[in-house]
Amino acid sequence: LRTRMKFLALLSLLSSAHVNAFAPAKPSSRSTTELSMGLKTNALKSVTSAIGVPATAAVAGAAVLGTVGVKSILDRPSRKYEDGSVAREYDAWTQDGILEYYWGEHIHLGYYTKEEMAKGYKKKNFIQAKYDFVDEMMKLGGISAETDAGSTVLDVGCGVGGTSRYLAKALGPEADVTGITLSPNQVKRATELAVEQGVENARFTVMNALAMEFPDNSFDVVWACESGEHMPDKEAYINEMMRVLKPGGKFVMATWCQRDDRDVPFDEKDQRDLNFLYEEWTHPYFISIEKYAEIIDATGFMNEVTTADWVEETIASWRHSNWVGIYDPRGFIFKPNKYLKCVRDGYCLERMHRAFDRGLMQYGMFAVTKQLPSPKEPSVSAESVVPPS
Repeated sequence: LRTRMKFLALLSLLSSAHVNAFAPAKPSSRSTTELSMGLKTNALKSVTSAIGVPATAAVAGAAVLGTVGVKSILDRPSRKYEDGSVAREYDAWTQDGILEYYWGEHIHLGYYTKEEMAKGYKKKNFIQAKYDFVDEMMKLGGISAETDAGSTVLDVGCGVGGTSRYLAKALGPEADVTGITLSPNQVKRATELAVEQGVENARFTVMNALAMEFPDNSFDVVWACESGEHMPDKEAYINEMMRVLKPGGKFVMATWCQRDDRDVPFDEKDQRDLNFLYEEWTHPYFISIEKYAEIIDATGFMNEVTTADWVEETIASWRHSNWVGIYDPRGFIFKPNKYLKCVRDGYCLERMHRAFDRGLMQYGMFAVTKQLPSPKEPSVSAESVVPPS
């Protein structure tokens, strides 16, 4: 119990700096600095009177050293990308059940309106935000039951199949949805949930998105939500999805992006922060929204791509994720062997928030359709040629 309480205190400490990050400021006759200094002074006086000045200095020094030590550990990435690392990490996340407990069936960020942000993002149901995200992504891609009933759909990087099943239900029983992932555990869990929910028109398989086994022009809709981050070859990732999309088909993608550094190069802090985000959650690298659009255009058989940055609509997800863990520790509290991993994930969530908040990272959204083949010119036979008189 003591270990669990220490863990909760540490997780709360990681989030304490942003308790009121999205809440309206409360009026006060004293400045934030004055209030902070007053609290620190009162606390110090209390401790000093209780244990004496020398002991207080020792406690303060130990606290500072402990904080520095913990931060130095957390600042060293622990899950660097390598061959097989993506499948291994998602297998582990699926098996321990912590991610599914808090994030539900959808392993992606949620969507928050301006009104919801103004009221306070923590008032919104964390899992409902993810369903709202799928709805908004469908709107961006022009995907609906009215226009796409009976379509064949590919979900690239399907996780435990939450979106695949959602699309299968939304587009009707005649639709056929296939989800692919590198993780065997995710395929197993996705299939279990499909059976439990009676979703017969969604299936899941282990497949490499960079070398898909589907024939050309196989799907009416190709959907990719937060899978590009893990791809070691972004061009192959885009080219494969465009290859299997039917002419006239719809492509929609959501992915974390770094800002375009061609005009303003990354400085030392930028690169250090990016390296941490790459290596803590097994990402090979990120690219910009602009670069993704250029790759899509370079395929030569897509129409004009629509792009957007949904940072404002999604940024609350990072800190909201930490808060749901603090409010409800039952997802991890009985798994003490996962405490360090949970702390690391919580710390990375905060680092992600800060990177998106300061513009180092962007939330890239893309929607485009595949060109229809040009009509062939009518052939001219020898008999139809009228000889000159």
